Amino acid sequence: MEYEDFYRRSIDEPELFWLEQAQRIHWKTPPRVILDQSTPPFRRWFVGGTTNLCYNAVDRHLAERAEQLALVAFSTETGVTREVSYRELYGEVNTFAAVLVSLGVGKGDRVVIYLPNIAEAVFAMLACARIGAIHSVVFGGFAAHNLALRIDDAKPVLLIATDAGMRGGKVLPYKPLVDAALSESSYPPRHVLMVDRGLDASMARSEGRDLDYAELRARHAGIEVPVTWLESNEPSYLLYTSGTTGKPKGIQRDVGGYAVAMAMSTRMIFDIAPGQVMFSTSDVGWAVGHSYNVYGPLIGGATSLLYEGLPTRPDPGIWWQLCQRYGVHTMFSSPTAMRVLKKQDTSWLSASDLSSLKWLFLAGEPLDEPTAHWLTDGLGVPVIDNYWQTETGWPAITLMPGLDLKPLKFGSPGLPSPGYRMKIIDEHSGIEQPSHQKGVLVFEPPLPPGCLTTVWRDDARYVSSYFSHFNELLYSSLDWAIRDDDGYITILGRTDDVINVAGHRLGTREIEESIATHNAVAEAAVVGVYDALKGQVPVVFATLKQDAAEDHRVVAQAMQQCVIDRLGAIAKPAQVYIVNALPKTRSGKLLRRSLQALIQQADPGDLSTLDDPGALDEVRRALERGPDQ
Repeated sequence: MEYEDFYRRSIDEPELFWLEQAQRIHWKTPPRVILDQSTPPFRRWFVGGTTNLCYNAVDRHLAERAEQLALVAFSTETGVTREVSYRELYGEVNTFAAVLVSLGVGKGDRVVIYLPNIAEAVFAMLACARIGAIHSVVFGGFAAHNLALRIDDAKPVLLIATDAGMRGGKVLPYKPLVDAALSESSYPPRHVLMVDRGLDASMARSEGRDLDYAELRARHAGIEVPVTWLESNEPSYLLYTSGTTGKPKGIQRDVGGYAVAMAMSTRMIFDIAPGQVMFSTSDVGWAVGHSYNVYGPLIGGATSLLYEGLPTRPDPGIWWQLCQRYGVHTMFSSPTAMRVLKKQDTSWLSASDLSSLKWLFLAGEPLDEPTAHWLTDGLGVPVIDNYWQTETGWPAITLMPGLDLKPLKFGSPGLPSPGYRMKIIDEHSGIEQPSHQKGVLVFEPPLPPGCLTTVWRDDARYVSSYFSHFNELLYSSLDWAIRDDDGYITILGRTDDVINVAGHRLGTREIEESIATHNAVAEAAVVGVYDALKGQVPVVFATLKQDAAEDHRVVAQAMQQCVIDRLGAIAKPAQVYIVNALPKTRSGKLLRRSLQALIQQADPGDLSTLDDPGALDEVRRALERGPDQ
């Protein structure tokens, strides 16, 4: 079938289309109603159907592929490789589930998982899914404050953590972050289940609270835990994402719609068939990690390659060596990672046998043309951009080599994915824009299966965050875009105050609040600025309190450390400028877009509402003299 017919059916006959796609998964009870959109913008897919993500990812494959590799967890940091068959995965997940049940975890309970890319992270996620618990994986690079925010919102009954991770050969202790987060949290769970990797010999345990997974695993080995069948629209997991306010949004995913979206997209977009190998370089704490390190490949009966380490260690050919060793069919990574590799000798691309590799998908931030050509020429395979968000759960714009590969166009991730009804509209009038005219990318309800169903315990925030930007009920991506005459869409950047650092979304408000914890800071404004490697980096403009006597360089360094301590190193500002005044409107709104324009030597825009014109001159002088840090 050609893409045009496939897509058109998903839009014109959504219930029939998704009924057909639903046959890709196992249903304990078939759905009674395919789509209920009686209370827009909310919608429910596969109403009345009961299923289970773990069963679809593990149990149903045992009859045909029990001895096939399901998961390869490869660490260049520890030198440990775990190759897990579907039969072994079944055993590990059941054991983990038995441990969870013994600790009182049940259907609807939340479990926060704070683990790096290790096999136990996958076992824990699937074990939660098996018993109907709701998991919330938190990226290991986040600091204690970020972890505490997520704990307080999810209110978990259990936290699963490890003694330490590793990066670049350096041990990164997790336990002190866990202890600090629980001390800050208003709703700390009763127990912390520790996966001790033996990396932090100095790790201290809290008696009665901290439990050793290895001990409990030995006690519950061999126990089989029955599957808890869930109605399609019950929550499966929470994944927190930054917003324009300081409080992260708990993106809530369902069970049945997500399972169907994973089955369809893994096969039709990523061209992964049962028995093939998919290598996603994402961390399990991100949306890509959930969908295409864990659920997508396993639901599809494929092998998932999970990687812990840097793309350049022990050498810049390690990822391509893994592709050769395991016969990777489809690889999924980010432009930032590829730009890191691009700095290395090109010979690393051809040093491995990549005859099995058919596709390289990249997502997370815009893909630049030199990197795209370097990869295409060096690997000899198509490099396919794709666009999506934590909220969508799977690509919203891409090409579909598993169905019908359309021509690649540099700069565009491609065409709308099945089920996404897209428009590009004027931000003021809401009128749809013609081809080649910039506007805001929006989706018409109902959102397809796999997308967020709401914000955890906050339906009002779901509506206000995504559907209240225009008079018409439309999901706003909060991204600028244009469409060409062939329907290809190009993303031009954010319309809000969220910045994209190496594919990771960071709210400027979160960074500003972290900086404000320094007692010398009066006010701070954070903007995202173009960076050749990471896409964007945070840059800070700050004023100090009148009685602050600290050396500017010292206080600027302290501001950076405040961000690292509260949010993690990933959010560290690249530059800090200390100024005497910040540009604001007469109503007191910070002109962040003007700051961003000035640092990039662009037009600062309409300044008719500027309260103090001298503030812009102050910023210009600061840029001329250079950053304080």
